[in-house]
Amino acid sequence: MNNIEAIMKLKKAWDTFRGNHPKFPMFLSAVKKAGIKEGTIIDICITDPSGTKMETNIKVTESDLELYESLKSMTP
Repeated sequence: MNNIEAIMKLKKAWDTFRGNHPKFPMFLSAVKKAGIKEGTIIDICITDPSGTKMETNIKVTESDLELYESLKSMTP
């Protein structure tokens, strides 16, 4: 598969995801607009169909932000 085909496949998958979960992209946009700063706590909770929950969190560090900026610079 060439790059254009891979990009088109990814776009189609993203469009489907966005249609299935319309609030999530809006949430990501709000987070991006507000910015993530050192000391920000990111909570993650997963609930499986049986109701079992798994939860964790991270407190964003300066090195996390440096990694994020490095990854951003790699994308067009």
